[in-house]
Amino acid sequence: MGTFDNISIEISVVLGKAEMPIHQLLRMGRGAVIELMSREEDDVQILANNIPIARGQVVLQGERVGVSVTEVLMRPPEARPARMSGAL
Repeated sequence: MGTFDNISIEISVVLGKAEMPIHQLLRMGRGAVIELMSREEDDVQILANNIPIARGQVVLQGERVGVSVTEVLMRPPEARPARMSGAL
């Protein structure tokens, strides 16, 4: 397992999306609110290194916000990286 100690993975959660002109975005100040095209009960998308890997639901536990995984997405074989041959 020591081989995996130095692998970095960026995990992101997409709560929703919004479209707006860049000039409007640049005028927004601290504390501005951007309305998303999603509802509170909609699933969120979970990404690993910008690749969708799962879906989930937002969970509130006191002051903390988390994500509960509800579905793990399977990538088709053609989208998987090629295996390296040889011994590890």
